[in-house]
Amino acid sequence: MVAPEAREHQAPPEARGERLDQHLARAHPDLTRSRLQGLIEAGHVQVDGRPAKASLRLRGGERLSLHIPAPVAAVPVAEALPIDVLHEDRDLVVVNKAAGMVVHPGAGHASGTLVNALLHRVKDLAGVGGELRPGIVHRLDKDTTGCLVVAKNERTLVALQKAFKTRAVEKTYLALVHGHPKPEGRIETLYGRHPVHRQKFTGKVKEGKPAITVYRTRELFEGAALVEVDLLTGRTHQIRVHLAEAAHPLLCDALYGAGRKAKGPVLEAQEALGRQALHAWRLAFTHPRTGKALKLEAPLPADFEAAIARLRN
Repeated sequence: MVAPEAREHQAPPEARGERLDQHLARAHPDLTRSRLQGLIEAGHVQVDGRPAKASLRLRGGERLSLHIPAPVAAVPVAEALPIDVLHEDRDLVVVNKAAGMVVHPGAGHASGTLVNALLHRVKDLAGVGGELRPGIVHRLDKDTTGCLVVAKNERTLVALQKAFKTRAVEKTYLALVHGHPKPEGRIETLYGRHPVHRQKFTGKVKEGKPAITVYRTRELFEGAALVEVDLLTGRTHQIRVHLAEAAHPLLCDALYGAGRKAKGPVLEAQEALGRQALHAWRLAFTHPRTGKALKLEAPLPADFEAAIARLRN
């Protein structure tokens, strides 16, 4: 049984002005950024004896304490679930995630997730990342389909997380939205959790992280449009929020498109789809080990194709 671990050090003078999470990433290179952020969010990181936020700016001289809990016994188990693999090598695997599949176990989803399926396929995946989400570099919402990359080892995990953070990964989505957006647009806002509806996020905040979404309208229909979206940052629900707040919510988005009435072809498209109309179409990045360019494309799922067909008729 692995025991919990306690670490402590004093922030040096040169750490003045640094964010807490950035400083800890340099001070503890054996821990991934996501692992450190999880510890901070769980209150396992203290500054001068008090829990602190990741965005805290250090002054230098603070006493920083980390408590690393022992691994939880209830780890995900391997399950023989079908997954569509777009690319696989000894370092990583890129899958075409199906609609309705949660990426990793969590509240209400102890099994049947992509992680459970990957543990069955990738025999040495367990433990990569040190959490209950082994190898997970980024996530897609439960009802979003398409390209998702998973690391098979810690070195690849850290390298890919850095690539996503520095915007070295190209992420292109396809979405069906209400209304007729402009031919192209760039939405750039601060971004954070909604102050009232805590399950939602918003770009209408005074303080938050930057979020950038670029879109191009590919096809117009009666009351709807097919748009191609480049995600330049990776905030939770970002495309859904930015398009909704631009008056063009995704079809079937119950959280951000509630109250948007549909009729005619749009209603028929929503009935064919039954989930938010978002697909992670293309993913391009440099392979962390080989240095070669990887460009993956996930074909549109049948329900998305059916929705487009209804709109075209």
